[in-house]
Formats: sequence, structure tokens, C-alpha cells
Amino acid sequence: MMLIIEWPSNILLLLGLLLVQSCMLESAQSSPNFTDQSSLLAFNSKITSGPNETVLAGNWSTTTNFCDWIGVSCSRRGQRVIALDLSYMGLQGTISPHIGNLSFLVYLNLRNNSFFGSLPHEINRLHRLRILQLSSNLLEGSIPPTLHNCENLQEIHLMSNHLTGAIPSTLANMSMLEVLNLQNNSLNGPFPLVIFNISSLTIIALSENHISGTLPMDLCTHCPKLLGLHLSYNEFSGRLPSQMNNCREIVELSVSYNKFDGNIPKGIGSLEKLELLDLRINYLTGNIPPTLSNLSRLQVFDITVNNIKGSIPSDLWRLPNLSILNFGFNYLVGEIPKNLFNISSLQEICLLSNFLSGNLPTNIGLSCPNLETLMFGRNKFSGLIPSLLSNCSKLVVVDFSNNFLSGPIPTSLGNLKHLQKLRLDINQLIGKPEDQEFSFLSSLSNCRFLEELSISYNPLDITLPNSIGNYSDSLHSIYAFQSQIKGHIPMGIGSLKGLTSLVLGHNNLTGNVPSTIGGLEALQRLCLLDNKIEGFIPEDICQLKNLGELDLSNNKISGSIPNCISNLNHLQRLYLNSNRLESPIPFNIWSLENLLFLNLSSNFLGGYLSPNMKKLDVIEYVDLSHNEITGDIPSIIGAFESLSYLDLSRNSFQRDIPKSFGDLKGLDILDLSYNNLSSTIPKSLEALSHLKYLNVSFNKLSGEIPSTGPFANFTAKSFSGNRALCGNSIFQVPPCPSPGSKGSMVKQSPLKYFLPNIGSVIICLALVYMLRRHRESKTQLPSFFDTLHPLEHKMISYQELCQGTNNFCESNLLGAGGFGFVYKGMLFDGTIVAVKVLNLQLSGAFKSFDVECKVLQAIRHRNLVKVISTCSNLEFKALVLQYMSNGSLERWLYSYNYCLNLIQKVNIMVDVASALDYLHHGQSESVVHCDLKPSNILLDEDMIAHVGDFGIAKILVENEDATQTQFLGTLGYIAPGT
Repeated sequence: MMLIIEWPSNILLLLGLLLVQSCMLESAQSSPNFTDQSSLLAFNSKITSGPNETVLAGNWSTTTNFCDWIGVSCSRRGQRVIALDLSYMGLQGTISPHIGNLSFLVYLNLRNNSFFGSLPHEINRLHRLRILQLSSNLLEGSIPPTLHNCENLQEIHLMSNHLTGAIPSTLANMSMLEVLNLQNNSLNGPFPLVIFNISSLTIIALSENHISGTLPMDLCTHCPKLLGLHLSYNEFSGRLPSQMNNCREIVELSVSYNKFDGNIPKGIGSLEKLELLDLRINYLTGNIPPTLSNLSRLQVFDITVNNIKGSIPSDLWRLPNLSILNFGFNYLVGEIPKNLFNISSLQEICLLSNFLSGNLPTNIGLSCPNLETLMFGRNKFSGLIPSLLSNCSKLVVVDFSNNFLSGPIPTSLGNLKHLQKLRLDINQLIGKPEDQEFSFLSSLSNCRFLEELSISYNPLDITLPNSIGNYSDSLHSIYAFQSQIKGHIPMGIGSLKGLTSLVLGHNNLTGNVPSTIGGLEALQRLCLLDNKIEGFIPEDICQLKNLGELDLSNNKISGSIPNCISNLNHLQRLYLNSNRLESPIPFNIWSLENLLFLNLSSNFLGGYLSPNMKKLDVIEYVDLSHNEITGDIPSIIGAFESLSYLDLSRNSFQRDIPKSFGDLKGLDILDLSYNNLSSTIPKSLEALSHLKYLNVSFNKLSGEIPSTGPFANFTAKSFSGNRALCGNSIFQVPPCPSPGSKGSMVKQSPLKYFLPNIGSVIICLALVYMLRRHRESKTQLPSFFDTLHPLEHKMISYQELCQGTNNFCESNLLGAGGFGFVYKGMLFDGTIVAVKVLNLQLSGAFKSFDVECKVLQAIRHRNLVKVISTCSNLEFKALVLQYMSNGSLERWLYSYNYCLNLIQKVNIMVDVASALDYLHHGQSESVVHCDLKPSNILLDEDMIAHVGDFGIAKILVENEDATQTQFLGTLGYIAPGT
């Protein structure tokens, strides 16, 4: 019985112990801190990679209290997670929705990681959350509109993510919000104005988004605690709030890169705590309010790129803490207030691109201990560069470019030890020729940090000192274009190992390109165009492995193009035109795969272009004109798919125009004129939809001219000088014969020879009759050339000729002769003239000009081309002649579209005979034309003939014996026996 009695009591005790243990286990499993632990583990499971992933995996373990985990902070009493800070750990992954289960969380900081995906909506369950810091991640999507449920939230930091969409207007319900930082995202749409009703706001940072809208005029009334308003790089528009004076606490106001207009509010002058005022790049107008001089704490004042007018307020010197003053790219006028430079805290002054004038203040160097940047370029400043400028010993950037500064450049600039950029281009500055070795260029060798030197477009009249080789190793750019620099390029220049750009074009440099040029191992741009450099292209230039542009054009360089030029693998622009280069073009020049522009025109290059030349995929511009290249045009050129400009004119190319040119789909300009090309014009060219200019004139082309595609826009000038072409009458060529017209041609063949013979006899008889009558009339009437009034000699400038011929545009070209070209032009008074421009590079051009002037100044006859004026200097010579609207007799004789009747032919012969009679017998000294041919007989609007082109004429002086040792004239027209 005892045992029976004891059994139940033991069982009850055991069951009680098990019940207590079970209750304790159930209580532990449902406790709040177990929820926090599981939420953290779920958060960790979404982290996929990162340098600290293994750290979290090892530390965030269930074997330890989660309150001891890295980044986790718990409350002391309830052991609940109140803060999670995993910033700057390089974590990658998504943010788990379980983050919303950390119901006691006050502070969440995941800044500077790589969390991607959207922001989980479950965050709205964190009702105790005060600071949300998720900046500098890869978060996408929109801002959850339910975020306002975090009613205790004080700071929102979502800066530098990929968030899109509009800013939810529901954020206005967060009455405790102080900081709203959404900078550097892709948010768009108008900014909800109701957010400005949150009176607790201190920071609104929306910069670098696509947010639009306007700002309420009473913004500061609703946000009186505002410390910072950052709206830069958005699309805000309208006017700035007029009641800015109510933002008494504001420290930073940045609204740059928007579309704000109107005036700068005067109320800004009442913001005594303002330190940053950034209004750059808007459409603001009006003047700079003088009240801004009251901002005693202001450090940065920037109104760059607006439409601000007026003068710089004279009281700005009352800003004792000002360090950056940027007024560039406005419409400011007047002088710089001299007391502006009394602000010793100034580090940067930028007044670029205004209309400021007057002399530079002489006190610039008296009080500038912190000045680093001084940019006054693109204004109207005049006078001297202040000699005290060198006292600003911390200067890094000096920009006085594009002004009217004059006088010598101070040598004291060499005392600026920290100088990196010196820009003095486009002024009237001079050097000191008497002490070249101690010039300002020599003094700059003391500036050991100099990176850029720009002195272009100044009448410096100096030489380059050899000490230029002692310049800073950090020097990367020298710009001295059109600066009247003379003498040789110094050998020492090869020591500038860091130089990337050397621009010395349009000067008076002489001598050779120095062999030390190969030492410029970093050089990317070498421009020596428009000088008087002689000698050969040194092979040392092939050592410039980084060279992208080589411009030696318009010099006196001779010899050949070095074969090693193919070593310049990065070369994109090669200009060797207008020199004296000879020999064939190197075959391997076509292996420069990055070449974009190639100009070898106006040299004496010969040989032929190899059909095996390499295809160039990126080349856009090729000009080989005015050379002596022969042979076929390689068909591979048709594979230069990026080519837009091709000029092979004035060479000796032969045979066909390649059909492959029809594959040059981007071609704009094609000039093949003045060659020996034969066969037909390829029909494939009709596919060149972008072709705007075509010139195949003066070749030996035959067959039909294509008429569709771009050919519908071309004129007869494109095809002149090819007598065997046929096609549309608009090209002034005969129609092409139909296939059945051969039989009728055979039947007409006897008449073809019979009728011209009859016509010739009639013309000769008529000519004899009219000449006799003409001679009889001379004894009865005064000569008609004696009755003509003398032609007034007009003074015509080169500028007038340029303007009248549209800079000698080829569309105004009337023709070409042995020594130059003839253009149609209009003088300032409306007179239409013909301008004969001599090509002074041709041998005999000067003599031809002198002969023609000498002959034409002594003769006067109605059947001679009248000289209106001349224009002559060392580089340009031209005759201004009477314009003949009906062109030359050659066109009327040899073109199918022009025809002379018998009377016109007889009249022309009489006119020419009258002119020759006058030249031979009408004055004391006879003139022999020496080159009489149809192309030198011009017809005016009344079809009266005029003899022209006296370039090789001879004046025969009486009783003077002369022996002719040179054949003069044109083959086919030279008189028999000469």
C-alpha cells in the first residue's frame, strides 16, 4: 500500500518539473529579444558578399548574445535592439524586410555599402526610428510613401543612391523631421510644397536630381529653423523667395544649376549667419544688391553664369571672411573696386567673361597672403600687369587672357613659386628684346610647379631662350600661337619630358626642327604651322609614341616624309601641306589606324598610291591635292567608311574613277579635278546621299553624267573641261546619242566636211571686205579708243576682294590659267568684276604679274580687257578686271550648248583683229601678245570680243635687237616658225 501511495506523489513531482521546464522554454521562444535575434539573422542572410561578410558570419552567431554582435546596440533593461550601425563595411546584398521587426530600433545606419534593390516598405513599422541613414549605396526604386508612418523620424539620409520617381507628399506628415537628405539620386517630378510646412526642418538637401517646381515666396516663414537649403543641379524655376530675410538661422544657400530667374532678393542681405551663397548657372538678372555687403560671415559668394548687370558693389571689402568670390560669365561693367583686395582672407577671385574695364588695381599685391586663384580673362582691362602681383606668393592660377593689357610681361612672375597656370594670351603684351636671356620666359624656370603657359596672340617679338629646357617637370602645355616669336627652336626644349602640347604656330621661327624633339616622350600635340622652318623632318620625331597631332604645314620643309612615321600609332591628325616635300608618299603612312585627318596638299610629292594600301576605318579627311602623284586611284579608298572629305585634285591620276567610291556613304566633298582621269563617271556615285560638292572638271572623262541622287544638285562647273561628256542639258553638255542614231550620222558625214569649207570661204571674204572698210574709216574718223574716257583707278583692299569673292570660294571660280585662278566678285559699290589671283608658289608668277601690269598700264582699247585696279603685297597679288558675262570664246566654239551665227563670228574676228592692230601699230611701242587663243578672248554681255591675259606678252622697243631663247605660248596656237 505504501508503494501504491508513494507512486502518485513521485509522478506528480516529475510532471511538475517537466511542466515548469516546458513553460520556461515556451516563454524563451516567444520573448521579444528572440524576435530581434531572428530578424538580425534574416537580415544577415541577405548579405551576399563583401570584405566583411565572413566577419559577420563568424561574429553573428547564436552561441553568443546578439547584443554583442558587431554593429548591434541593445537597451540595458529589455535587451532590445535599438541601434544597427554597419556603415563603411563594404557589404553587398539587399535589405531584408525583416528589418521592420526590430520594433525598438531608433538608429539605422547602413551608409557606404553596396546594398541594392528597393527600400523595403516594412521600414514603416519602425515607429521608434529617429535616424535613417542609407546614403552611398545602390538602392533603386522609389521612396516608400508609407515612410511617414515612422512618426518619430528626425533625419532621413538617402543620398547617393539610384532612387527614382517623385518625392512622396506624405513626408509632410512627419512633424518631427529635421533633416531631409535626398541628394545625388534620379528623383524627378515637382517637389511637394507641403513639405515646407514642416517647421522643424533644418536641412533640405535635394541637389543632383531632376526635381522641378518653384519655391514658395513665404518658404522662410514656415521653416524658420532652416540652416541649409541645397537645391543645386535640378530643374527648379521661377523666382527665389522674396522673404528670405525670415530665414535668420540659415548658413548655407545653394541653388546653382537650375532655372531660377528674376533678381537676387535683397532680403538675403539680412541673413547674418550666412556663410555660403551659391547662385551659379541660373537666369538671374538685375544688379548685385549692395545689402550683401552686410553678410559679415560670408565665405563663398558665387553668381557665375547668370545675366547679372551693373557694377561690383564698392562695399564688398566689408566681408572680412570672404574666401571665394566668383562673378564670372555675367554682364558686369565698370572697374574693380580697389579696396576689394584689402580682404586678406580671399583665396579665389574669378571675374571671367564680363565687360569690366579700366586698369588692374595696383594694390593687388599689397594684401593677398592667401590668394591662390586670380582669373580676370575675357574682359576689357587695359594698362600694365601690376608688378606687385608677385607678392601674392601663394598664387596658383593667373588668368589675364583676352583683354587689352599692354607693356612688358613682368619678370617678377618667376617669383611665384606655387604657380601652376599662367594665361596671358590675346592681349597686347610685349617682351624685352634687349635682354632675351633674362626675359620673363627665362624667369619662369623658377616656377617649379608650372603646368600651363599660354601667351598666344601677343606682339611679344622675342626668341625662345635655351633655358626653356629648365622648366618644371610638371609642365604639360605651352601655347604661343601668333606671338611674333622669332629665331630657332632651342635644343633645350627636348628636356621637357612631361610636355603634352607644344603650339608655336603662326610665328617667325626659322631654322630646322631640332633633333632633340624626340626627347618629348609625353608629347601629344606638336603644332609648328605657318612659320619659316626649313630643312628635313627629323626622324627623331618618330620617337614621340604618344603624338596625336603633328602640324608642320605652311613652312619651307623639304626632303621626304620619314618612313618611320608609321611608329606614331596614336597619330590622329597629320598636316604637312604647303611645304616643299618631294618623293613618293611613304606606303606605311596608310598603316596609321587611328588617323582621322591627313593633309599633304601643295607639295611636290610624286610616285603613285599603292593599290595594296591598308584600309583605314576611322579616317575622315584626306587632301593630297596640288602634288605630282601619278597612276591609278586605288579602289581601296572606297573602303574608308568614315571618309567625308577627299581631295585628289591637281595631280596626274589616270584611268578610271573607282566604282568603289560609291561605298563612301558619308562622303560630303569629292574633288578629282585637273587630273588625267578617263572613262566614265561611275553610276555608283548616285548612292552618295550626303555628297554636297563634286568636282571632276578638267579631266578626260566621257560618257553620260549620272542624273539622280546628289547629281540633281550639281551644276556644269562640276564637269567642265571634259569634252566627251554628255547628258542633261543643265550640265551644259550635249545629249547622249541614242542607240539608233549611228545610221543617220553616216548619211550626214559628207555634209559634215562640205559645209564648214563653204562657211570658211564666206567668212574669209567677209573679213577681207570689213577690214578694208575699217582701214578706210580710220583716215576719216578719230580712233574709237581715243574717244573713250580714261578709266578711274580705284583703290581696292584685300579685305574688299575677300568679301566680294566670299573668301575666294570655289563657287565663284571662273577659270584657271598657267599662273593662277580667276574669280567672280562684287566690289563694295556693287560693281561685278573678275579677280585674277596669281599662285605665287609657281615659278614665273611674279614675272607674269609684273609683265601684265606693265603692258596693261600703257594700253587702252575697247577690245582689250580693262584693268580696274590691282592688289599687291608680298604674299598676295591680284588684278581686278572687267567682268565678261559671256565667258571665253573657247566655250562658244567647243561646247554643244553654245552656238555662234555667222555675223557673230565675223564681228568677233573683226574685234580681235582691231585689238591686234592696236597692239602692233596703235602706239609707239608695239606689244606682242604671245598667247592668243580662244580661251584668252572674252565676250561681254553684247558679245563684243576682248583680248586678255598679257602674262607673257612682249613690248618691242624700236631699234632694240632681241633674241628669243624660250618658246612662248600654248601648243597648238604658237605661230608657225617660232
